[in-house]
Amino acid sequence: MSFVEHKSSVTSSLDITNSPTNISHIMFVLVGCNRTWKYRRSYIEAWWRENITRGNIWLDEPPTEDLLPWPSTSPPFQVNEDITKLKVYPKLLNPVVVRIYRSILDTFRLGENKDVRWYVMADDDTLFFVDNLVEVLGKYDHSKYHYIGTNSESIKSNYDFSFEMGFGGAGYALSYALVEELVLKIDGCIERYPHMWVSDYLSSSCSADLGVDLTIEKGIHQIDLRGDISGLLSSHPKSPLLTLHHFDVVEPIFPSKDRSESINHLMKAAKFDQSRVLQQTICYHRQSNWTFSISWGYSAHVYESIFPRSILRRPLETFMPWVTGRPPLFMFNTRWPSSDPCEAPHVFFLENVDQSSEQGDRVVSVYTRKWARDMGACSLNGNHSADPISRVQVSSPAIERKEAGRIECCDVEYESGKEVASVKLRACMKGEMLP
Repeated sequence: MSFVEHKSSVTSSLDITNSPTNISHIMFVLVGCNRTWKYRRSYIEAWWRENITRGNIWLDEPPTEDLLPWPSTSPPFQVNEDITKLKVYPKLLNPVVVRIYRSILDTFRLGENKDVRWYVMADDDTLFFVDNLVEVLGKYDHSKYHYIGTNSESIKSNYDFSFEMGFGGAGYALSYALVEELVLKIDGCIERYPHMWVSDYLSSSCSADLGVDLTIEKGIHQIDLRGDISGLLSSHPKSPLLTLHHFDVVEPIFPSKDRSESINHLMKAAKFDQSRVLQQTICYHRQSNWTFSISWGYSAHVYESIFPRSILRRPLETFMPWVTGRPPLFMFNTRWPSSDPCEAPHVFFLENVDQSSEQGDRVVSVYTRKWARDMGACSLNGNHSADPISRVQVSSPAIERKEAGRIECCDVEYESGKEVASVKLRACMKGEMLP
């Protein structure tokens, strides 16, 4: 069957309907290889939903014996077409780039596109928050050309490749209308740009030649950083969390857990409420002059001073740059960690999350202290030490998804000297700022 015949036999996904976008409308195009899959499979299985999510993991060759039998908990595997048969192959600077990008064409040719509205590309070490992805893609019209992704956090990476490129490790989404046009032109575009050595740049260039520029969504994260990224995750933008990438090059995101355990721990919270994962909520305990910063499902910070949201939305620079060089290094503002007890937070990480009927059918997440702050109290604000607190307990609505793009407020209950501080999330009152 020729490509044209195959294309015409596929039911078009561009029939205009009034139905909201749902998970069945998304086709995941995940790209890996035999060498990496055995180490990264757990990342994908943490979010993949058997018999619900659609798509494939594309490999460079048939699975080796140690990868078989192929588990049903993983996406079905496919093997990319042999690109050595392409007439442009001898001119390619990096053939892997072409294999990755042509996974779009390989997926389309499977003929499984009925009702597909979006193709979502990503690497095999990318964590998706699918409910949030469905909500965000639902804002866009899949019958029009859309290319949705994000830049790198690293200025150097964007400079080296392109500030107009969606980084594929973080993941990017192509509307079905755009995919239908691209598959007719992919090989011609590859012949036009044989010198490109990054698949994301090739993808960006091919879309740009069709007049389609990148649309940025802040919840997509390349994580071109190194070391401890807890500062970044504790001050997430108010956009819904969509993806996290590069787990192999950063430290495990939870203390005393390895990378796979950390991912599964975060996904436990996500199963209760994806809309609030990493969403920063800030509130105050005036009696003690304390500020609480909650990154739901991940961490809680307690400051022995009153800080406005405009300050705490800047991540603590706990991480290192992707590559060394002269500042500025990052695409966002940061705060330096401080040894001043009035500025340094007491840090707590998620211990558990569950639903509580005792609190009016709310979700209760508990954050525990993993190490002592080892500083005195902030003398400027009355020496109200938060050292006695060992646990921060946060309750949130069980049946209400947080509205995308909106912040929430909260109230703190704490008796001096007690081990537990209780925080209740709620809708902000009109004009609510500092108390």
